[in-house]
Amino acid sequence: MKPYTRADRISVKIQSTLSELLRKKVNDPRLEMVTITGVDITDDLRHAQVFFCVTGEKKARYEAKSGFRSASGFLRKTLAGKLGLKFMPNLTFVYDESFDYGSRIDSVLKSLDIPHDSEDGDDEA
Repeated sequence: MKPYTRADRISVKIQSTLSELLRKKVNDPRLEMVTITGVDITDDLRHAQVFFCVTGEKKARYEAKSGFRSASGFLRKTLAGKLGLKFMPNLTFVYDESFDYGSRIDSVLKSLDIPHDSEDGDDEA
């Protein structure tokens, strides 16, 4: 059995190609600080959810979604040429909230006042 399905391999290819396109070809200022964090594609390769994160507040998130809507035709056409698939999947852009969740957990952990053991050799044995 293959370790990765075809859909897995194509999703990785879509992610890397989209990241490159955003860096080099797309001149939309709404998409400047966007990072593609993952792509989830159906087994029939017809639909792909592209997960992204962006620095900034909620306004930046909405602007990025708007930027993706306006650039989706260009991105889909360019991806189709680079991937060489018979059918290009429909792309849906979804904000990845896992980074916000991780940041909230980090701030909660930092707010806890837990004394740390000294590992600098201050203990005398």
